[in-house]
Amino acid sequence: MTHPIYPDLDAASVFITGGGSGIGAGLTDAFLRQGARVAFVQRSDATAFCDAMQQATGNRPLFIACDITDAQALKAAIAQAAEAHGPVQVLVNNAANDQRHRLEDVTEDFLDWSLAINFKCHVTACQAVVPAMRALGGGSIVNITSISYMMGNAGYPIYTAANSALNGLTRSLAREFGPDRIRVNALAPGWVMTPKQLEHWVTPEGLAEHLKRQCLPDTLAPEDIARGVLFLASNASRAMTGQALVIDGGVVVTG
Repeated sequence: MTHPIYPDLDAASVFITGGGSGIGAGLTDAFLRQGARVAFVQRSDATAFCDAMQQATGNRPLFIACDITDAQALKAAIAQAAEAHGPVQVLVNNAANDQRHRLEDVTEDFLDWSLAINFKCHVTACQAVVPAMRALGGGSIVNITSISYMMGNAGYPIYTAANSALNGLTRSLAREFGPDRIRVNALAPGWVMTPKQLEHWVTPEGLAEHLKRQCLPDTLAPEDIARGVLFLASNASRAMTGQALVIDGGVVVTG
């Protein structure tokens, strides 16, 4: 799948959390094809993925091993990316974990972990990039959320609560940093057919039922989400901030 070309993203310093798998891998690939200088973090080794990206795009991403729930480690990773590629101009808070759970089974440790990976790390990353973006005269932050909180889905209440909180964070930061020309938007994907989803939760019956909810009959791929993120990252959306862009095939409606 090809992507539109945004000339202002060529050589841009881009930082992505969870950029080596799932939707994140699609984001890394898409930005590399724009000519951007991409750094990403995740816990597991991504050397093979970086090799594949270099072969496919001619542009190698910088992989930094990091547990994003460790605030100091995440801030250090962003500083390392800035040292290698220049101050971060585009931050994509993509990493998340939608582990299924019931409220009665939620322990304090699970609650702390889920909020740490689905919300707290987004705050930390924003704190880390804003000073340099302000000095640059602007930047773009994209928070990846989900339509799950809009649908009121059961089965992962802490995850959906964190997703809802990300929209509040997005709106408040857009207002706070708008005078610095730092744009903050959210993007809510629908059910994207990533390897994790296909392995754990996609069944023929479940997928067929979900597709009935969509206006469009096609399943979603990471590339579909990447196209929206490229738009929000680029100057094509220079007048857009504090918004939640939904890419879900038409399951939920906004406005």
